Amino acid sequence: MQKPLLEQVNSPEDLKRLPMEQLPALCGEIRSFLLDSVSKTGGHLSSNLGTVELTVALHYALNLPQDKILFDVGHQCYTHKILTGRREEFPTLRKMGGLSGFPSPRESEYDTYISGHGNTAISVAIGVAQAKKLKGEQGCAVAVVGDGAFTGGMVYEGLNNIGKLNNLIVILNDNKMSISKNVGAMARYLTRLRTAPGYVSAKAGTEQLLRVIPLIGNGLVSGLQKAKMFLRRQIYRRSTFFEEMGFQYIGIEDGHDVEALTQLIKNIRASQYAPVLIHVVTTKGKGYAPAEENPGEFHGVSAFDTEHLMDPELSPSESFSTQFGKTLVELGESYPRICAITAAMKYGTGLQYFYRRFPQRFFDVGMAEQHAVTFAGGLASQGMRPVVAIYSTFLQRSYDQLIHDISLMHSDVLLAIDRAGLVPGDGETHQGIYDPAFLSSVGIQTYSPSNYEELRHWLKILVREQDGPRAIRYSRGGQTEELAALGCSGEPYDLIGSESGGAKVALATYGTLTAQALKAKHILEQEGISVHLIKLVQICPIPQDLPALLQNYAGVIFAEECVYEGGIGQYLESTLYESGWRGRYLRLAVLDRHQPPGTVEELQKYNGLDPESMVNAVKEVSL
Repeated sequence: MQKPLLEQVNSPEDLKRLPMEQLPALCGEIRSFLLDSVSKTGGHLSSNLGTVELTVALHYALNLPQDKILFDVGHQCYTHKILTGRREEFPTLRKMGGLSGFPSPRESEYDTYISGHGNTAISVAIGVAQAKKLKGEQGCAVAVVGDGAFTGGMVYEGLNNIGKLNNLIVILNDNKMSISKNVGAMARYLTRLRTAPGYVSAKAGTEQLLRVIPLIGNGLVSGLQKAKMFLRRQIYRRSTFFEEMGFQYIGIEDGHDVEALTQLIKNIRASQYAPVLIHVVTTKGKGYAPAEENPGEFHGVSAFDTEHLMDPELSPSESFSTQFGKTLVELGESYPRICAITAAMKYGTGLQYFYRRFPQRFFDVGMAEQHAVTFAGGLASQGMRPVVAIYSTFLQRSYDQLIHDISLMHSDVLLAIDRAGLVPGDGETHQGIYDPAFLSSVGIQTYSPSNYEELRHWLKILVREQDGPRAIRYSRGGQTEELAALGCSGEPYDLIGSESGGAKVALATYGTLTAQALKAKHILEQEGISVHLIKLVQICPIPQDLPALLQNYAGVIFAEECVYEGGIGQYLESTLYESGWRGRYLRLAVLDRHQPPGTVEELQKYNGLDPESMVNAVKEVSL
């Protein structure tokens, strides 16, 4: 399909050369481009289809990069990237060496801040706006925030600190939950009136004139402001929440009327006298019927055939997430005190099964991981058995709560940590490479199964037989045939290869990285080099008898998809040397905290965790 308008736009300056009446047609071309591109590469679809007009309006009305746009969450930035010269790079989206799926200042001067996690944009925008004030710079900071982010407490911490920043604009992109109701033509009329430049200048002039009247001037201004507030409360109803926080509230606007949005933002930008909040209503997945009907199913997608879609009511393919969810339902049948908690990731964590079977014991707290963990602690304090399912990358937002509200209380809370280890596609913002380090530093008992059978076995043990803070972590996606063939011994660790005779070197690892270790072992055996593989399931605390076993080896290599400093390998190393062992120890772990996008296999190779790197490590230790 030809896209004559889109092909003319490689920068915001190019965009502004188009007549405003051509913007609706341009938005149609962008939407078509997004659907075609993301269906080939995978990525975040629904959120980007829903914000095309809003993003075009911002780039047309603002002066970028002097003005700064902060996206919350950053996965809705695809149209922004298209309009800022990166359209031709979209075939590389979320691929090794390619285009990031999130804003990245290292990628473009138009990207202000990395924003892979939610609730942050308002706080960042306040900081950017304040910095401009302090430096005497022109320009404004604009935070584009989805209504889902308003379930997180950090949003309100930011709102409480806007001060009188007249270079701050917050756009509430309401695509699901209406915070204020549009009551018709009067609200729309007053919105247009209050944002017209003539009205703004007349208002400022009138207030200035009244204030100079001796004795009664300030009182007249105050009375006038109270009268306006009363009128707005009758028209906008709950919108006054934002005005009481210090914003000029503008809403509700049709988020798909690109011309009206553009004019509105232009007016505000030209005559802004206070922090402004614009409330727009958009449709997630706009323009693509399957995504409009099931926006959650098309939130983050792999490559797909636009002509042959799966029925969204069917269960997704088997994965660690679905195995966890189905097993938890089995346990829920026998244990009525089990509660399941997630933070806006019901389908991603596999908890849709528990929700359908036990809706009264399922809690989706929204983008509020800190609350999720402390809420679980409260449930546990009253005898419930809460299970908190959160992606590893988001669990790190709850570190204080894990220490103070779970660990210190010895709360009976089970953490189910999804997307643990290296995660494909989303790059540095969504990696699960920290949880073994921070959980072990707090002393939380942690298990890392390598296949479905181990996941089911240890999940049942952790629910039925163990108390206190504990965690089970597992990878995104599913098991391989090699991992499935290992089965489950029910032991904290397994020694693989000892039946073949003695070996001077042991290769230890855990989780699905075991698949790469098995390949390395096979390569070494083909070369006549014997190595024993130790596959841990219990990673914290380190199994009590493991150091004694390792005393029998001259060399030990520990490989893990975790940061190098503070990981399980470092704990094992110190334990071994403290026990008197004097062999050669080598750690293979994640050295670069800024992971590029790529497949898991590419990321393993990038970090020296591929079979070839393990083979070389064994040979080095064997010398």
